[in-house]
Formats: sequence, C-alpha cells, structure tokens
Amino acid sequence: MIAPDEDLELRLLLDAIYHRYQYDFRSYSEASLRRRLTAAVLHFGCGSLSGLQGIVLHEPEQFNELLRFLTVQVSDLFRDPSYFRSLRAVVVPYLATYPSLKVWVAGCSTGEEAYSLAILLHEEGLLDRTLIYATDINPRSLRAAEDGVYELDRFARFSQNYLEAGGRASLSNYYTAQYGSAVFDRRLKASILFSDHSLATDNAFAEVELVSCRNVLIYFEKALQDRAIGVLRDSLCRKGFLGLGIKETLRFSAHAAAFTELVQQDRIYQRL
Repeated sequence: MIAPDEDLELRLLLDAIYHRYQYDFRSYSEASLRRRLTAAVLHFGCGSLSGLQGIVLHEPEQFNELLRFLTVQVSDLFRDPSYFRSLRAVVVPYLATYPSLKVWVAGCSTGEEAYSLAILLHEEGLLDRTLIYATDINPRSLRAAEDGVYELDRFARFSQNYLEAGGRASLSNYYTAQYGSAVFDRRLKASILFSDHSLATDNAFAEVELVSCRNVLIYFEKALQDRAIGVLRDSLCRKGFLGLGIKETLRFSAHAAAFTELVQQDRIYQRL
C-alpha cells in the first residue's frame, strides 16, 4: 500500500514518467493518483512506488500497462442524458447556423462520448458538415475508440441513456451486433478524427465551435485545471460552446470571465 508520507517517492515517480515519456501527471489530484498507483503496485507486484519507478525507467514495454492505471477509462454512451438534451435544445440551434462545424471531445477515453455526439448531430442534420476531433493521452484507449467496438451487454444501459437524451430513433440503427460485440456504423466513424493530445502539456488543438471536456478536470489540481481551461478557451471560436462534467465548474477558474453560463445544471458555457 502507498503510505501518505511517501511524498518523495511519488514525486520521483511522476518526474521519471515525465522525463522518460513526456506524460505529465505532476499536477494531477494527489488523492486520485495515490488510489490508482496503489492498484498499480499490486498489479505489477513491485511492492512500492520505487518499484514502479524501476519499471518506468527500465521496462518501457510495460509503460502502456501502467498508463492504464494512471488514466481514467470510465465512460458511457450518452452519459448524463440531460447534458445531451440541453445540447439538442439550446446549443444545436446555434450550431445549425454555421456552414461547417468542428467539435472537440477532449479526454475522449474509449470513444463513447464522441460517438454519442456523432449520433446526436446526425439526428439534427448536422453530421455531414461536422468534423469531430476526439483526443486522449492513452494510445490504447484511442485504438479502442477508433475501432468503435464495445461489449454488447453494455447496450441495454446505452439504449436507456440514448432515449433519455432525446434520441429520435432506436440506438440499434447505429451499430451492428456480432459475436457478443457491437460495431458502430462506418458513417459515424467517418466524421471522427482520433488523435493524441494532453491538456497538461499541449496547446490549443484547433479552432472549434463546441468543446466537450467532461469529467477530466476533476482529476487535476487547481493550477492544471486553469491551464486546461485556458487551452479549451483558446480553441473555441467567438461565441463557441464548452461542456463540462456535472461535478465541474468554471466558477473559481482564472478564466471564468471569458464565459457566460448557458445551462447551469448541465455545465454548458458560451465563450464571450
């Protein structure tokens, strides 16, 4: 187990990860990191954070496995359905006025939110003129997202979310079931570009009309939250929209003055 007084070992491990692989977890929430690294120590059987540091420095082929513990890979299709209902009702009428659209899903994990937005935009008649950028720091997650293949037994919950989110058809219209898995339609995949990007180290990704970055900031310390929000702000066009997770807010951010709160309960903001 990781004891609270092992601060030096933790700092050395995170420094080793940054200098060896350029992944910066040094300003992530310490409590969350400690929980995940406790699981990693048990998984690798290395006994301590110093043992993990040895793996980082001397066994690069194991780093992607460690990255699985350091990044959060929890997502659902149409997670928090009211968020997607608000996008349909409040944001889509604005987006419909643009001749072309770019949308950025920052911290896309294994892709569920990107596909959710693709379905929503298809049903609103906007997908044909939209490019969705879906980014994450975990290459394994990005490969899974690009494949668009998910366990079929998750789709009962996905379908319920879809209907609660204001879905206009049946979710089964968008995937093919085979051998216990579901594969999303190629038409959805054609509108999504998956790419590596870190809110901790990289700058604005592209100029977009909508950024959806949900349940990412909660894993950052305050200074990194402000850096990330600055990157998101710089990526938004004038009057562009930002969606956060229900436990996230701009209220105490250094960039709060750059936004107006559009849908308070669903954490949807508009850049001023």
